[in-house]
Amino acid sequence: MNTTEPFARQLWHTVDELSDTAQMQGLFHQHRHGDPLPSAAVLKEIIGLTRAVLFPGYFGSSSVNAHTVRYHIGVQAERLFSLLAGQIQAGLCFAHAAAEVAEQPACPDDALQHQAEQAALAVIERLPAVRRILATDVEAAYMGDPAAQSYGEVISCYPAIRALSCYRLAHELHLQGVPLIPRIITELAHSETGIDIHPAAQIGNHFTIDHGTGVVIGATCIIGNHVKLYQGVTLGAKNFPLDELGHPMKNHPRHPILEDDVIVYSNATILGRITIGRGATIGANMWVTHDVEAGAVLRN
Repeated sequence: MNTTEPFARQLWHTVDELSDTAQMQGLFHQHRHGDPLPSAAVLKEIIGLTRAVLFPGYFGSSSVNAHTVRYHIGVQAERLFSLLAGQIQAGLCFAHAAAEVAEQPACPDDALQHQAEQAALAVIERLPAVRRILATDVEAAYMGDPAAQSYGEVISCYPAIRALSCYRLAHELHLQGVPLIPRIITELAHSETGIDIHPAAQIGNHFTIDHGTGVVIGATCIIGNHVKLYQGVTLGAKNFPLDELGHPMKNHPRHPILEDDVIVYSNATILGRITIGRGATIGANMWVTHDVEAGAVLRN
């Protein structure tokens, strides 16, 4: 008798159990031939191309100069459009498949391809505005940190700029109604930097996160201009309403509003749909669940 047979039977019994789709509700995405799937590898390339377009010479080709910058950006923008349209279409198909029942037709590739290309072009057309606001973020990081020796050091080294470049791209995709892809992009930034910014959050200009690790910014946060956070800050939800079936209600405002010129020091936790007034300062390790008046200073 082959001594491996009992183990093989046990293995295939486990495979049969793992393959029972009736037990996989919500855990199984059934791929259909011809449907594109989102790719983390391609989205990483999209992030790299976007950074190269936004910060020429710091990301992408190091040989770029004033005479070749238009060529480099042109090549990168063309590839960015192609890859981005493909990933947007994959996100649209993924959402389409998740919303339909088995007897409905497959993903309508022609219609979604056109929609994806329009969305990709709209996002790329927004990149000059994205660069302008990222420039204010670089300025805020440089002016807010005596250790920073140059703007180039901030762009090259600071995790906040890497996280914000991903967030601001993902936010533009979110505004175009693109499903799934914005969230994957910000989670890639989360993995890279330790900074977790939901793509639906609204963040003004001159925003910076000193050090950055452990910062969480929830989906319905609204952050004004010239706001500074330190490491470990959480802008989260205190609680959230449930529907009649006991499920969390989606898109309900549940995260804080930080008005202009707010500073939040390390490891502070601010929860719920509360307002931190203009110019307020929240000290380190504070737990805040109520409105804070403009100009106030909270500390232990």
